Amino acid sequence: MDFEIRTPTQDEAERFWRLGHEAFGFPPTPSEPGSIDRPGAIPVVAMDGETMAGRMVDRDYDCWFGGKLVPTSGIGGVTVAMEYRGQGLLAPLFTELFRIAKNRGAVISALYPSSVGIYRRLGYEVICTSDPARFPISALARITAPEGVRTRRATAADGPAIREAYDVWAAANNGPLSRRGASFPVDDEELIKSFTGITVAERDGTIIGYTSWNRGPSFGPDGELQVFDLIAAERDGYRALLAALGSYASIVGWIKIENASGLDLVLQLFPTSEWQVLDSQPYMLKIIDVVGALQARGYPTVISTTVEFGVAGDPITGTDGHYRLELSAGVARCSRLGDLRADSPVPVFTPNGLAIAYAGAQSAAGIRTVGGLSGSADHDDTLGAIFGGRPARIRDHY
Repeated sequence: MDFEIRTPTQDEAERFWRLGHEAFGFPPTPSEPGSIDRPGAIPVVAMDGETMAGRMVDRDYDCWFGGKLVPTSGIGGVTVAMEYRGQGLLAPLFTELFRIAKNRGAVISALYPSSVGIYRRLGYEVICTSDPARFPISALARITAPEGVRTRRATAADGPAIREAYDVWAAANNGPLSRRGASFPVDDEELIKSFTGITVAERDGTIIGYTSWNRGPSFGPDGELQVFDLIAAERDGYRALLAALGSYASIVGWIKIENASGLDLVLQLFPTSEWQVLDSQPYMLKIIDVVGALQARGYPTVISTTVEFGVAGDPITGTDGHYRLELSAGVARCSRLGDLRADSPVPVFTPNGLAIAYAGAQSAAGIRTVGGLSGSADHDDTLGAIFGGRPARIRDHY
């Protein structure tokens, strides 16, 4: 069956949102036509005549990898109508979406999958997980506020410092969104109003950490205080914020960390092991422009080397080929040398394996174990050193 793949018109907005409601149950089925014109979002639909058979959205993001921002296509709202599932709609939808995303400069793509297997076939691979967790507020009883650090409620004037604190944390990891750019309009008043409160920790007037939180409706032993970001630049910042959260001990029994991912730094300060992971949502990455992606990310400044490698098996974005990566003082130059010969004596990544390596999520040996890397192993240690050193983490769900 032939489908028309295109961006929808405003006249099709209601059908676009209704199709999303069928899959996800939200937003509530609109009684009036909604808008498809949202900052940093480009929708794509598959039409069977007048019927909207499928849809997805490209979000204009930048993500931190190796200490640098990499232009990213964040995929959201992937929906195929029940009657059209199993008819191969995703590949043409992604092909058009990637064309649009690459035209605006995106070199990688990421998403939260509804089913890992569906997206793995398209070249995406899991690089980390989002792990909302909770712990009994009584665990904070033994954490005392450090001298010289005070906590206070943030105001709009603190917006730039809060964003900077997040950026410092994010740059030390692989994968977090920048929270700047087209998909994150800068409005400090809205930032403050988005939560019950944002509490900052400061020393001598300088913000060294913050936590954003919502009170929620529950109370008593089973009640929860919802915490979103809990980020600090130093140990005393974390201790001050944890002690402040502990002041809710007479009101709720639990603190829920909505934005935990992997081994959260907060766990290094916990006096107990009562951290309960409530869910583990995989987060997947795909390289859509090998040269652009490898030149955009950061690398250890102490490594100067040249590595050749291949990519084989990409079903939709044409990344297959033979590449050379040259590193010097943290700056990369990548070039495509041509098609990959069957007898080429270089390590060869699948698209999935390249995504794992790019994120520093597994060793080269681990990637080989699951079939994401084959061929010469002479440069495995070098590949691990090039891409490793920062944990893969994600904070925002989209």
